[in-house]
Amino acid sequence: MPMSDQVKAAPLAGSPNAIMQWPQLLSDLRLGLEDYNDPRRGSRSDFQRDYDRLVFSSPFRRLQNKTQVFPLPGSIFVHNRLTHSMEVACVGRSLAMDVVAGLKARYSDKEWVGKLDAIPEIVAAACLAHDLGNPPFGHSGEKAISTYFSEGEGRRLRNLLSEEQWADLIHFEGNANSFRVLTHRFKGRRPGGFAMTYPTLASIVKYPFESTLAVKANKFGFFSSEREQFTRIADSLGLLRVAEPEGREHRVRHPLVYLVEAADDICYEVMDIEDAHKLKILSTAEVIDHLLNFFNADRRSHIERVMADVVDPNEKIVYLRSCVVGVLVDRCVELFLENEEKILRGQFSGSLLSNMHSREGDAYHRCNEMSWNKIYCASDVVDIELAGNQIVTFLLSKLIGAVMSPELNYSRLLLSKFPKQYDVDAPDVYGKIQSVLDHVSAMTDVYALDLYRKLNGMSLPAV
Repeated sequence: MPMSDQVKAAPLAGSPNAIMQWPQLLSDLRLGLEDYNDPRRGSRSDFQRDYDRLVFSSPFRRLQNKTQVFPLPGSIFVHNRLTHSMEVACVGRSLAMDVVAGLKARYSDKEWVGKLDAIPEIVAAACLAHDLGNPPFGHSGEKAISTYFSEGEGRRLRNLLSEEQWADLIHFEGNANSFRVLTHRFKGRRPGGFAMTYPTLASIVKYPFESTLAVKANKFGFFSSEREQFTRIADSLGLLRVAEPEGREHRVRHPLVYLVEAADDICYEVMDIEDAHKLKILSTAEVIDHLLNFFNADRRSHIERVMADVVDPNEKIVYLRSCVVGVLVDRCVELFLENEEKILRGQFSGSLLSNMHSREGDAYHRCNEMSWNKIYCASDVVDIELAGNQIVTFLLSKLIGAVMSPELNYSRLLLSKFPKQYDVDAPDVYGKIQSVLDHVSAMTDVYALDLYRKLNGMSLPAV
């Protein structure tokens, strides 16, 4: 694009005077619409438009039928990806509003200080979008895709792919796929995908490096097919570069990633415990014991007095959960403001929550241990992982077989069921495989199960 040719590469982190700048980080450029200026009138900002665009999108609606941790609800309603994303957006906005109050006081003499008001809108939109690329059946769906290539039938495709393409597949990551969902120009769609603003897109990339560097944490932020888009966004926003051999793309995080990540971490930890309590995986006593550890003696006594007036055990946990979320938000805001310069220089390590060396940090660590020991190994959770692995692996086998051998009769029948936006006729093997991953990762749990049954002859349309 003409605009991208004018952008200089960001400096290296650690070099003299290398520091990211808030006015540049909060640019209102839109991917695919960089050279289009729309002097719209009205009350909605560009970042509010990002939020609204997500709410009305099909990928966002599909999250209501995607597993968060526990099986989709029967008689007891637990969180799905949609309710989780909405709660993360609420917590993220609260975090961001408090951060903005601190930053505006710090930069009150700067002419650009008003730009900081966009931060809560950007964070809320990024929180809504952060799980858009997650496949069905929770994290087990991600694992099923990556192990299909590293351990299963997909290994036969290794010699047909480049090192970067193979790394994309064996480390398949929902975060990278969210970036693809938002930025890729699927067939029949406009340039820029969702045409989101640069800061919103950058704020969902928790791991701002490519898959060949995923050995560091088995995580990465974008597929090789979206490297150009990420680089354009990163250079435009001034995200500092990290030196890597062989020209690998690696940046420091956009500062707002820390707020999106904190909101996500707070919600999944505390809400998973609340869901586990509803499902009687955890007792009321052990949940109360763990959550009260977040508070000092005075606050703890007050909370216990309030809970004494509440008979319903579920409502006790709801109240206590809200108190925990509040104290974690306050502590994360303090940490962000205390470490703002380190964050802007790319010198801050870990997440905000991992840097809580305090009562709250100890309590969070204890809750995390309880989750791993009692929640994520619970029978229903393991059952979802087993079923999800079987279903996703089967679908990948059939659909990749179809795109690789489209001349076969069975392949023609199966390819006729593909949504038209996915490029099953891509000229290269990687593109064909991506069309399958695009399709499978977009499926809801219900749709994936239904297709699995149909392809196995276990379900037939009524005659």
